Formats: sequence, C-alpha cells, structure tokens
Amino acid sequence: MNIKITLLSICFLLVTAFSFSQRKDDPKSIMNKNVAIKKYHSSEDLEKMQKGELLELYLERMTTLTNTLPYIAFGTKPNVTMSSVGIPESKENVKALEKLHENTENYLDNTIEFQKIILPYSDTNNLAKAILFYEEIIKSFHTYEQFM
Repeated sequence: MNIKITLLSICFLLVTAFSFSQRKDDPKSIMNKNVAIKKYHSSEDLEKMQKGELLELYLERMTTLTNTLPYIAFGTKPNVTMSSVGIPESKENVKALEKLHENTENYLDNTIEFQKIILPYSDTNNLAKAILFYEEIIKSFHTYEQFM
C-alpha cells in the first residue's frame, strides 16, 4: 500500500511539474530593458575624463541607441510588448522578435569589438562631441510623446 501511495505521489508531482512547464512565458518586451543610461554629462564633465572613460560612455550610448531607435514607432518606454501595441503574440511573431533580439545582440557584439580596436585612435574632443550628440538624441526620447 505504501508503494502505491509513493508511486501515485511521484506521478502527481511529475504531472504537476509538466503542466507548469507548459505555461506561457511573460510577454517579451519589444525593446531591451537594459538600455537606460545612468547620467547625462556636460562638456565640462567630459573634459575632465580620461580617454578610456570616454570610450566606455561612447559605447554605452551607442548600445542604447541601437537598442531603441529601430523601435521608436512603438514608443520609447522599454516595457512595450507586442500585445500592448496590438501585435498578435503568435508563434511566428514571437519567433521573429526573438530572432531580431538575437541579431541585434550579434550586431552589437561585433560593433563593440570593432569599436574597441578603432576608437582609441579617435580624437578625444571628437569623442566627447559624439557622446554629447548621442546624449541629446537619448534626451529627446523623453519629449517624443509631444510629437503625437
């Protein structure tokens, strides 16, 4: 009798675990949620920084723009999902979004690898100007809603 109860309990646990594993994942965000920058800088802030620090800021801002600009038609907030903008969450659409995220990640990996080799040769003043320019674009995301 104990063997039957034990086997029945194990079967029940397996069925329960299997049913929970079939549950749908939470809706995936269209934009990468990890693209926010921590601080905006002034030209005076950037003038005080070493070139290595400027390179890191440049790459961070480039990553933010790469992960945000292609999706700006859906909004500028990272919690936008397909269903929140009316896109059906079909298997094909989810697969396409996952593929896009994978491609974006590969692109960024390759671009950052290239930039880490080439950017140290850039002029420090031009690097600071590029950071300020990127930050102005990122700041404009906060006023994007005014255009609608």
